[in-house]
Amino acid sequence: MLRTRLLTAFVLLVVVGLSLFWAPPQVWAGLVTGVMIWAGWEWAGLAKAVFWQRCLYALLIPLLYRIGRETSWQDLGMEGSLVFWVVLVPLWMKQQWRISGLPLLAVGLLVLLPTGWSLTRLQHQGNLVLLALMAVLWISDSAAYFTGRLWGKHRLAPAISPGKTWEGVAGAGLAATVYGAIWWWLARTGSSSMTPLVNHLGWGWFLLVWGLVGLGILGDLFESWIKRCAGVKDSGNGLPGHGGVLDRIDALTATLPLAALSIHLLGGA
Repeated sequence: MLRTRLLTAFVLLVVVGLSLFWAPPQVWAGLVTGVMIWAGWEWAGLAKAVFWQRCLYALLIPLLYRIGRETSWQDLGMEGSLVFWVVLVPLWMKQQWRISGLPLLAVGLLVLLPTGWSLTRLQHQGNLVLLALMAVLWISDSAAYFTGRLWGKHRLAPAISPGKTWEGVAGAGLAATVYGAIWWWLARTGSSSMTPLVNHLGWGWFLLVWGLVGLGILGDLFESWIKRCAGVKDSGNGLPGHGGVLDRIDALTATLPLAALSIHLLGGA
């Protein structure tokens, strides 16, 4: 299973890299749209929607995503997403609310649409910027997985995701800090599309990295709880070793709006 998981992760990284750096911009836009359709299909499945409802929802998500890119919905949705993840989701996890059906479909709009908008907005900052910010989650997630397997003893949220541990959280934070420090050093000794962002943020760069790690863990826990309420282990089975696409982007749904809004408020796109 570990070999399958690593192979799938490698293939996904290659697809993302090729789409960002060696393909026309329309390819990335198409990939984001495809992910929105796939994620919408899986989310509707978690909401116990029937086949035709899942099809309709899977098509509604990319439609609203495209409309929002041209209107003020994008900014409002991303701001609402940040409030949702920072304020409502921690309370949701504490109270362990259970919802399904139409209410869960409505929540899905707030989870998925800002993710698509953030992927587009951050790409406008530069392909390397987007990839570097997503890599914070990939690195911290991998570090949490291996640290938890080796030393994990203290459960983070046993009622939601028994496999996650505080040792894993520590490993994720440490790995992300080292990763952030590498970019910090490169920004002062070299030149890349990341240099203006890191230099502009200053020490706030590390606050952003740590914020991404914290929200990434929260996004992972939230999706785990939604799956537990739906009575399934994975959101789908399209990605060998990883489950469904929601299982792969759960951390991104919680973190990309933070990254995009932070850069926007500091004078970016």
